[in-house]
Amino acid sequence: MQKLLQEMVRERRLVCDGAMGTQLMLAGLESGSCGERWNLTQPERVLAIQRRYVEAGADCLITNTFGGSRITLARHGAARDARAINQAAVRIARQAFADRPGYVLGDIGPLGAILEPYGDLSQADARAALDEQAAALVEAGADAIIIETQTSLDEVGLAIEAAKAAGAPCIIASLAYDLSADKTFFVTMMGVMPEKAAEFAQEKGAHFIGLNCGTGMDMAAAARVARLYHQACQLPSMVQPNAGVPVLEKGKAVYKQTPSDMAAGVPEILAAGVKIVGSCCGSTPEHTRAIRQVVEKFNRSG
Repeated sequence: MQKLLQEMVRERRLVCDGAMGTQLMLAGLESGSCGERWNLTQPERVLAIQRRYVEAGADCLITNTFGGSRITLARHGAARDARAINQAAVRIARQAFADRPGYVLGDIGPLGAILEPYGDLSQADARAALDEQAAALVEAGADAIIIETQTSLDEVGLAIEAAKAAGAPCIIASLAYDLSADKTFFVTMMGVMPEKAAEFAQEKGAHFIGLNCGTGMDMAAAARVARLYHQACQLPSMVQPNAGVPVLEKGKAVYKQTPSDMAAGVPEILAAGVKIVGSCCGSTPEHTRAIRQVVEKFNRSG
């Protein structure tokens, strides 16, 4: 039986996988379609993507359930399949590891609505959807719950409570920050600063504090935020920066950072004390492979 994720990172740094959405689209998912439904209808395509990440050296796989809550799936007419979609995702990720050791992180993404009193989504409806998703992921055998791309501490808090109620062995709270216009600080869309997020996650009982995505969130930016995290709390950190800063081409954001260029920023990440390094928008299994090489070298030297 493998160690809990929060115990394993005391021994060595780990590598997480990269972007899923762009890989699904490369595999044939139409823009605007429900990628999470593929866990039921096209499981072999999801499996192929995650196997490539494992072969590239990922120790952790994030399930294909970013939009797997009942609230988000309802926009695609798939709300009643929420439990089946989430549990299938865990099975697929576990299968991708085959006989290799690895951690399946059950993904809970944003609900896509603003909670009352600022928005129309009630706390009760949000909690019910999060409870359902967290329970499905944990019951299927997820090694951890990762609550990612979050911008509001209210939603983070509800999701942590849902993960705890479901009995999650490990909980990761990950937020998405934007770099300010003058490039002097980072803040979420809902005004949350990294230090506040770190303190909040620790108080609520999360096991990791993380970051992913966000405007200007490359490796160097992730290192800056990680240092702020470690000044504010004692939780281990996980970062999933984007493959550089995107450029607009034909009205679309395109990430052009090469795997080697992205990997060049990993030593600073590790020096900042980050325990799990992954990647987000624009990344591929080749970015994961390049990150793995740097992390492996660090682990051997340490």
